Amino acid sequence: MISVNTNRGAMVALQNLAQTQKDLDVTQNRVATGKKVASAKDNGAVWAVANKMGSDVKAYDAVTSSNERAQALLDTATSAGESISDLLSKMKEVALAATQTGLSASAQASYDASFKQYRDQVTSIIGNASFDGQNMVGATPSSAVAIGDAAGGNSITVAGANLSLGGTVVTVTATETLDTAAHAATALTNVNASIDALSTQLATWGAGAERLQSHAAFVSKLQDALNSGIGAMTDADLSKESAKLTALQTKQQLGAQALSIANSSSQIALSLFR
Repeated sequence: MISVNTNRGAMVALQNLAQTQKDLDVTQNRVATGKKVASAKDNGAVWAVANKMGSDVKAYDAVTSSNERAQALLDTATSAGESISDLLSKMKEVALAATQTGLSASAQASYDASFKQYRDQVTSIIGNASFDGQNMVGATPSSAVAIGDAAGGNSITVAGANLSLGGTVVTVTATETLDTAAHAATALTNVNASIDALSTQLATWGAGAERLQSHAAFVSKLQDALNSGIGAMTDADLSKESAKLTALQTKQQLGAQALSIANSSSQIALSLFR
């Protein structure tokens, strides 16, 4: 039936053209952004999951930063400990030499002076072993603490240790001398005990450093996995979208022609009355 009041063909053609334009807009947006889910209106459920995962990726940046700071603090403490260990080795050498009986007063004094220089250098090293205002080797040692996860519920802690003279690790006292063979023997005993204790402490810090490095590697891999998952959910397949774009552009042209044909039906109705 031909009617000038109701053009059903034009209605259908217009609906199809509108749908094609809608699909074309979606495809053009995917090609422009590279994403099939760029906002909540594209797919609310997928966008919400991807957004949560994206926030976790950013949170792990803070975990990495915290880990790097803890590693730097621990490296500072380890460097200080290794330097003190070198000084203890030198103190052991002169203390052992000073235990000899029959040394001249000048020789004994020379060993004593060398020992005191090494001894006092320990205090100087400790005073300079700070990082970002924290000191892991001082009288009240700080600890190297790294955030463990994106929720902030876990942490990795490497405890500091007091390496000050006369402490539980470095038992050589601040007044230790080699002025006599007897004092040198006492000093040698304290130096040997200090070397053993400090070696154990450095080994503990070494294990802590390995743990921090291992965690940093894990966090990096985890971020890569999360980013890959987000991409799988939200990234557009540009090869498919390119082919779809071409097809929709062709379909749009055909729809426009179909609408034009449908709109010409009124002219057919006029021809019936000629």
